[in-house]
Amino acid sequence: MGSMIEFEGVHAYRAGPVGPPRGGMVLIHEIWGLAPHICAVADRWAAEGWVVLAPDLLSGAGVTPEAGEELQRLTQFGTDEERQSAQPRMREAFSAAFAPDVAQDAVAALRRTVDVLAREPELQGRIAVVGFCFGGTYAFELAAADDRIAAAVPFYGSPLPAERIPKVRCPVLAIYGDQDEKLMATLPELEDAMMAAGKDFTTQVYAGAQHAFFNDTGARYDAEAAEDAWATANAFLATALADRG
Repeated sequence: MGSMIEFEGVHAYRAGPVGPPRGGMVLIHEIWGLAPHICAVADRWAAEGWVVLAPDLLSGAGVTPEAGEELQRLTQFGTDEERQSAQPRMREAFSAAFAPDVAQDAVAALRRTVDVLAREPELQGRIAVVGFCFGGTYAFELAAADDRIAAAVPFYGSPLPAERIPKVRCPVLAIYGDQDEKLMATLPELEDAMMAAGKDFTTQVYAGAQHAFFNDTGARYDAEAAEDAWATANAFLATALADRG
């Protein structure tokens, strides 16, 4: 089990392995904020040998872990009336999460998170980023914003703008469900752009899986796809960071 820490104005959940670490990981939460699910995922990565920092990027914009949990419950498991009543709050949360100033602050907070991991000598520069949904989008962003990132695994994140793709310096494994129609529509263009820029870009698409299929607290959880995605991400990170240091 990990614990909450604070550094340079960033609140984050930290979890670490019992033995020598494989590397450091920036773990980026979904639109629901730094919810218990993400802390549990951090604990799972720590059990695999990672020093994990999961920063809270949205509490300052009003999406606290408690608010995010409630919104997820209402929109995915609530009655028709509850889902309807939650829509204005959802629009407000999404608007806040993707406001330009919040985006700028989020990338700055992520880079400060990398700073903390980079100062841990036992990690030897082996730093990865993994993110889900909102966090998948920012996993792409951090891979472009910070060349200390040695590997990136965005789960169902929105693609980078074309002009930022050349800034990616690390291998990327992007994971999707083929029922995630919006992202599936943009994937061919993203693959073409990454290939044209000479990037090390791999995709894993799960048949029948929806957006957010990895979240076992959500309505779209797909146990089979999630289990395979976990193993695939582990193998990718092991290979990508093997010679880093």
